[in-house]
Amino acid sequence: MRILSLIEKSGNKLPDPSFLFLIGTLIVFLLSAIVSNIEYSIFDPTGKNIIAKNLLSSDGIWWFLSTMIENFVLFPPLGIVLVGMFGIGLAEKTGFLPALLDFTITKIHRRMLTPLTILLGILSSIALDAGYVVLIPLAATVYITAGRSPLLGIAAAFAGVSAGFSANIFITALDPLLAGFTQIGARIVDPNYVVPVTANWWFMIASTIVLTLVGWYVTERIVAPRTKNIITKKTDSNKSNRDENHALFYSAIVTLSLLIIFYLSTAIENAPLFGNGKHFAKWIEVTVPLLFIIFFIPGLLYGVLSKKIKNSHDVAKILGEVLSKLGPYIVLAFFAAQFIAAFNYSGLGNILAICGGEFLKNLGIENSIFLSCFILMAVFINLFIGSSSAKYAFFAPVFVPMLMQIGISPELTQASYRIGDSVSNVITPMNPYMIIILIEVKKYIRGSGLGTVISMMLPYTISFLISWLFLLLLWVEMGWSLGPGSNLFYQLP
Repeated sequence: MRILSLIEKSGNKLPDPSFLFLIGTLIVFLLSAIVSNIEYSIFDPTGKNIIAKNLLSSDGIWWFLSTMIENFVLFPPLGIVLVGMFGIGLAEKTGFLPALLDFTITKIHRRMLTPLTILLGILSSIALDAGYVVLIPLAATVYITAGRSPLLGIAAAFAGVSAGFSANIFITALDPLLAGFTQIGARIVDPNYVVPVTANWWFMIASTIVLTLVGWYVTERIVAPRTKNIITKKTDSNKSNRDENHALFYSAIVTLSLLIIFYLSTAIENAPLFGNGKHFAKWIEVTVPLLFIIFFIPGLLYGVLSKKIKNSHDVAKILGEVLSKLGPYIVLAFFAAQFIAAFNYSGLGNILAICGGEFLKNLGIENSIFLSCFILMAVFINLFIGSSSAKYAFFAPVFVPMLMQIGISPELTQASYRIGDSVSNVITPMNPYMIIILIEVKKYIRGSGLGTVISMMLPYTISFLISWLFLLLLWVEMGWSLGPGSNLFYQLP
């Protein structure tokens, strides 16, 4: 508990992620002046001489000021996230996604309650924070109704929602966000490198299956015996009204219809998304607009039919609320964009990548060990910094090009990061939704606290980390593609 308290206190003392990027930018300015004045240079694999540029010089300051707006506006993850979130956010705010989760979990057979709760938790990352707000309290109620401990429901749902956050069988808002940062890092070495939104899709589908099975075992064999004595009286779950049931039915039909239409658009020759012989080539490029349409239309229909949307003003109001929730991300994106732009312009990114890559090569350690160490580092840092995007915005410009130097592809680095960033979410005090879990646990155990939650969730972290890492190493060993249009290895030009 002392270690946990230390982690919590240390994490709370850290500045906001936006200010971390501001500090990082100032450090880049200072380092660029130092390195450029000692006239340090290095040759990249193509023979090009790389020299650090002084950002504190007249030219450097002018460049920074003249490109500040452009750096922000053209920041790849910004537009991607905003467009995707408009669709997903509307579907969440109107109640479509929470209603879909509610309907699904209440129809689960008792024997399949645990695996499907974990699976729904993993899939709930599509619905932003709906998994935390809706699924976890709902799981506790459903488990009580089934005559089981509510803590078991909380643990299973929390494990899926949080520890399995990066896994999914669908493309979520996280995929384009991470792909944008990965591409920025990759272009330090290869200016033309493209990281598709679907870079980790195949691997994340397999991860979903593995984590569901592992989580099922941990829940029933490890957590269940510790919570079996905590049983409360059965309660009736909240019943949806007639309008909401009607809205859910037709919205689900529309969602299924849209998925069929998009599939046919990719499968039929000469269809808009066919790809001229390459099955995924075209629609990969429009994944985010497709996500917007798939969620926006059913979400809008659900809102109209459930009478939560009465006119166009209501739609504009909901979208405004969605955008307001993205305010912190927009602030983060501004400072992150300046940091990354300054890092790249100064040449420090190239120098660090090449020097770091040469150092790693000289160590003579296998790539599997590098990937394992990288994942463990992400796990550790996640205990102190909760924001996934903030961490990866720092990680990507440094580690993506560095690992490219030793033959590890940007897509593989991204997949490794996702593992480390997910598994420790359930035990870190820095998880912004930890308070929700504490509130739910306190309903059933008086005097419970952070230690109660962490002791209950630690088996999931350990089991998910071991099984997920093993899956990644097996995937690499077999040479399987991580997703459409992605690679496992990178060869320097």
